[in-house]
Amino acid sequence: MLLAEVLYYLENLEFMRYAKVIGLASALALGMGAMSAHAVEKRTLCVFDIIGTSGDTYNVMTDYKTAALNWGVDLDLKVYTDEKIAAEDLKAGQCDAAAITGIRARQFNQYTGSLDSVGSLPSYEHVKQVIAVLSSGHPSINSKMVSGKYEVVGVAPMGAAYLFVKDRTIDTVGELSGKSIAVMEYDAAQGKMAAKVGMSPVMSDITNFAGRFNNGSVDICFAPSLAYSALELYKGMQPNGGIIKYVLGQLTLQVLVRQDRFPADYGNKSRKYMFSQFDRTMRLIDNADGEIDKKWWINIPQADVARYDEMLRESRIALRDEGIYDPEMMTLLRKIRCKLDASRAECVSPQE
Repeated sequence: MLLAEVLYYLENLEFMRYAKVIGLASALALGMGAMSAHAVEKRTLCVFDIIGTSGDTYNVMTDYKTAALNWGVDLDLKVYTDEKIAAEDLKAGQCDAAAITGIRARQFNQYTGSLDSVGSLPSYEHVKQVIAVLSSGHPSINSKMVSGKYEVVGVAPMGAAYLFVKDRTIDTVGELSGKSIAVMEYDAAQGKMAAKVGMSPVMSDITNFAGRFNNGSVDICFAPSLAYSALELYKGMQPNGGIIKYVLGQLTLQVLVRQDRFPADYGNKSRKYMFSQFDRTMRLIDNADGEIDKKWWINIPQADVARYDEMLRESRIALRDEGIYDPEMMTLLRKIRCKLDASRAECVSPQE
């Protein structure tokens, strides 16, 4: 109200006769300050980055902080190298918002948390298409972004995930049997998929799975290319290991907020902004891919590619039926796969 009154009096010539320039300037400054203080809300964004403040995720979210000022929110970034603690602090209200992986985010929103489902997004074009849908602003989609007190206000790619193995002779589905694999203890899907092909799941978390692979405690781990350098997975592959060149899943970064602590249209603006950063995040992934020595890649027989595809399709259906994956997201992902490749068998006889 103070700024409005100042502007009113500026137009009033009678008032101008009595106002002193210095007093008017002070009143204007106070009015603008009051408006600014009222318009911008201070909130805490807890960011999971296993590297800390020098990591790529933290840097991306630093620019997100700048963008959020335009949406009426001043974010205080707090970095976590342990994702579990970041998620727990979001639940406890210590964080107003959090940037965590999609797998960890599934507990807050099953719909978006099912994006990271096994084998559902074969390429980055598939990832781009689904994020475009989620950021479209369509009311039917926006309603799925909210679950309980939480809203997913942005999704970004974190890269395709592959099997890192200690023995490069493991290049077929059958040869996975009997091998130990580090799986995330909070993701039932990984353990079930491993058991399906006869592997022995070793419950781990994001802070120790790489160490177990590198020191030989497990034969296999499941990770994106971003982890190759960041977590020194090349140590675990020496001397005779490698990376099976088959996309087992796409990992995502998801930004969640406690909805009642943010402006009404914050989610729409944030999701559109995050989608606008897709190419930037892809450059980070491409750079990580470029750091991997080509000698590590293990090409698998084409016949085994088909076996992997079928195995993962069956796993997705089973995990959907068990309530782990969201049915509506599974349908959306199938439609995107069929849009990009109508020759897939699932497009003729869909079960997802």
